[in-house]
Amino acid sequence: MSAHISSHLPSMKLQEDLSPLLLLLFHCVVSVYTFITFLPACVLSWVSTPERAKAHSLLGRPEGPYRAVSSLKELVTSLQPGLDTLDKMFEYTARRFPNRDCLGTREVISEEDEEQCDGKVYKKLVLGEYHWLSYQEVLTAAAQLGGGLASLGQHPKNNIAIFCETRAEWIIAAQACFMYNFRLVTLYSTLGGPAIAHGLKEAQVTHVITSRELLETRLRAILIEVPRLQHIIVVDSAPTSWLGYPHGISVHNMAAVQKLGARSEAGKSPPLPSDVAVIMYTSGSTGIPKGVIISHSNLIAGIAGISERIPNMCEEDTYIGYLPLAHVLELCAELICVSYGCRIGYSSPQTLADQSTKIKKGSRGDASVLRPTLMAAVPEIMDRIYKNVMNKVEEMNWAQRTLFLLAYNYKLEQLAKGNSTPLCDKLVFRKIRSLLGGRTRILLSGGAPLSAATQRFMNVCFCCPVGQGYGLTETCGAGTISEYWDYSTGRVGGPLVCCEVQLKDWVEGGYRSTDKPHPRGEILIGGPNVTMGYYRSEAKKQDDFLEDENGQRWFCTGDIGEIHEDGCLKIIDRKKDLVKLQAGEYVSLGKVEAVLKSCPLVDNICAYANSDESYVIGFVVPNQKHFLALAEQYDVRGSRNELCNSETMEELVLKAITETPLAGLERFEIPRKIRLSPDPWTPETGLVTDAYKLKRKELKTHYLKDIERMYGGK
Repeated sequence: MSAHISSHLPSMKLQEDLSPLLLLLFHCVVSVYTFITFLPACVLSWVSTPERAKAHSLLGRPEGPYRAVSSLKELVTSLQPGLDTLDKMFEYTARRFPNRDCLGTREVISEEDEEQCDGKVYKKLVLGEYHWLSYQEVLTAAAQLGGGLASLGQHPKNNIAIFCETRAEWIIAAQACFMYNFRLVTLYSTLGGPAIAHGLKEAQVTHVITSRELLETRLRAILIEVPRLQHIIVVDSAPTSWLGYPHGISVHNMAAVQKLGARSEAGKSPPLPSDVAVIMYTSGSTGIPKGVIISHSNLIAGIAGISERIPNMCEEDTYIGYLPLAHVLELCAELICVSYGCRIGYSSPQTLADQSTKIKKGSRGDASVLRPTLMAAVPEIMDRIYKNVMNKVEEMNWAQRTLFLLAYNYKLEQLAKGNSTPLCDKLVFRKIRSLLGGRTRILLSGGAPLSAATQRFMNVCFCCPVGQGYGLTETCGAGTISEYWDYSTGRVGGPLVCCEVQLKDWVEGGYRSTDKPHPRGEILIGGPNVTMGYYRSEAKKQDDFLEDENGQRWFCTGDIGEIHEDGCLKIIDRKKDLVKLQAGEYVSLGKVEAVLKSCPLVDNICAYANSDESYVIGFVVPNQKHFLALAEQYDVRGSRNELCNSETMEELVLKAITETPLAGLERFEIPRKIRLSPDPWTPETGLVTDAYKLKRKELKTHYLKDIERMYGGK
């Protein structure tokens, strides 16, 4: 198994290079331990056999449709009979666990300036403990907010927008909308002005729920473009008066609206399962954000399917919420948690870990304080953790590095056999595991493909399974998730119990269900979790949604997959990422990027190809540590900006990338020229979405001059 990680641990010795005496000693200790735990290991190995079938083709055809083995007769539509709307689900949980902690917010004690080694000064937070609202308190707060919104003229089945960061008030507002049958329009907090205005105008909202910061930095500037807007509800507690806003727009504090609701006699209008719960605007990775219409029954089915793959969910679990709630992955994860009575503690990517950018040196990050058992993450965040830890491993002394590598390789071998390794977990990986609080038992990954190297690292070092999933906003985030006992990499598991998967031939791209050794084609997902279509969209965009003779809805994903013998799905391509070069070769940009990101020099990459040209180019965000080390090795001087603008460094980085083993890439797929970026791509730059997916259109515009240079031969 050591060969699997050799390319990801640069300049480190692997097992075969270590002292035979050390290897003998290590294996003696392990042999004694294995002998003592022989029977439990055998039982575990029998229970967790990765080869076990996850899904079967209903009709025996290679294209499917495929269903999970536990739902061959009927697809699951809800967690419990009778709980067929989101308001019923939350009210049921609040009755069961009225006094249990529900939503937690960490106290901000102060904000301080901290000077860095390079002389720059950054704002850092000093944070206290988490303060909790119980399930009963959240239910009361939501009911009062819903009543207050009704008093301000919000009507059932009318749209109301939430444009806010991930926080407790977001979920309270959402529950208020579900309770009073208001259609919740969600917008990413990092969207630019035009996209925000587009969503608010298209949805014809009269009420917006937002935060003070977003109101002042993003929303205020575009209010004049949203003529129907009448009320802005600010979730922050202060200030209580708002001046200088356009005539006809009233700004309220959420607490004041709740007080209004407490006195109000406005009656509820409970939703039906078929009523619209959410109009979720996408992150805009392929252009203008689209509003996906999601009913209560869609979301109920989606969370029922996802939760079935999370073992032993119960009220004792703690979830850390930090991804955008406007993203279907985070919304579904939090709705699942509240349906089981779990605690949700809120965080942000800037305060998540002890080393996060806004945490004062010596202070503890949110994960260390909260110690979650459940966590969702996008691959970009996991890749960062992986690279940071591996950099630390390189800095270890010989003895520490040797022990780490021995334990890492040994655990990989045991995981492949289905065995646990509590001795290594306790002695070697405990410190790494503590980065996320030390209690994480399940990590859910979604939003983009997770590299095999990063998945193996998370499995080994964080001592918990990684459930890699595949789903879209159009399917309520539900599609497939790998079983917790399946440690194979590169696959996204079998269909969830709420849906089925089918392959459709894509002849132009060369993918057919008759392909060997595995059937391949465009992935179609069908089931009660498939949403109602796009909001106010022209007919051609609705063509992605189909309805079969049984009335079941299907969504054509545009992703290309192959289905393995055990019913697991592997994503291998995407229609929109496929570019035909001048000589007729097809290049999968997503595949090129996934492979090149395994290079230690690459933090992020966007591959680009023009059909009128014969080669691929790329834009690269280099890894700072390895990039500066490469510059020093070749005696190239300058700041990071100067180095990234240096043709010499472009050539050196390109040479290093092309000399890295790039399994699975043809010669014509490897970029021939690159442009280095001195700054990382974040949602704030507008070059990636909140889930860190590349915005190809924006990246092309941003690097237009460089594209002309790289293709012009200048």
